[in-house]
Amino acid sequence: MPELPEVEVTRLGLERALVGTRIVSIIQGKPLRWPLGCAPQQLQGQRIERLDRRGKYLLLRMRAGELIVHLGMSGSLRWTAADQPAEALTVHDHFVWIMDRGQLRLRDPRRFGAVVWHAAGSPTHALLDKLGPEPLGAGFNGSVLHQALRGRKAAIKPLLLNQSIITGVGNIYACEALFHAAIHPLTPAGQLSRPRCERLAQAIRNTLGAAVAAGGSSLRNFAHADGELGYFQLNTRVYDRAGLPCHACGTRISRITQGQRSTYFCLHCQKR
Repeated sequence: MPELPEVEVTRLGLERALVGTRIVSIIQGKPLRWPLGCAPQQLQGQRIERLDRRGKYLLLRMRAGELIVHLGMSGSLRWTAADQPAEALTVHDHFVWIMDRGQLRLRDPRRFGAVVWHAAGSPTHALLDKLGPEPLGAGFNGSVLHQALRGRKAAIKPLLLNQSIITGVGNIYACEALFHAAIHPLTPAGQLSRPRCERLAQAIRNTLGAAVAAGGSSLRNFAHADGELGYFQLNTRVYDRAGLPCHACGTRISRITQGQRSTYFCLHCQKR
């Protein structure tokens, strides 16, 4: 599933092209995960004033409201400028924005993605209401993380995937951040001291920042708005490296299952 870095890379790739454009029409394919929430005609003439991100959601902000876009498990957004030849629509192009300067398509083979309208002046949308702090934002640090984890007996790795504690962190980056912070993934979250939480918060920020700089991770379907792939997966220290030697100490990387997700770690570098 595209995580925070992939969505941020998508935002950065689309920002210059999209901001200032107007929606001419909408083409909808097969139904996505949630309904649009308005008649497509309601969006005609709306101008994209800003392109933001909240966790794993991309936000196309307009005066009348915003479109909340989620890439699901296999989605990607592709932009074609008006002066470029547009490809024929495929069976996987399920939401298409025809803009006055080009065309934006949500291509999603598994259809777990979504485009949802949220009118201006409405209460915070349910998709965004419970999200925790942004790990790349100024308000996230070790103290904030330590407070969120206090008293929790669950293992730290699954809790990093809890979007109400910290938003945008997915499986790849949780594994990598725990390695860089030298924290075993089975460590009860409430046992982490403030200094260890500070180290983990910094590791999360550094890992996500490095992933954005590398264009995200392209493991299956994710691609940039111009079709290019991300390369962070080529530089992982533990993720998807079970049985291979640790780059730091040579110990074989271990793999366990937590919450139906694979967790990768080094037994030597991440002692319990």
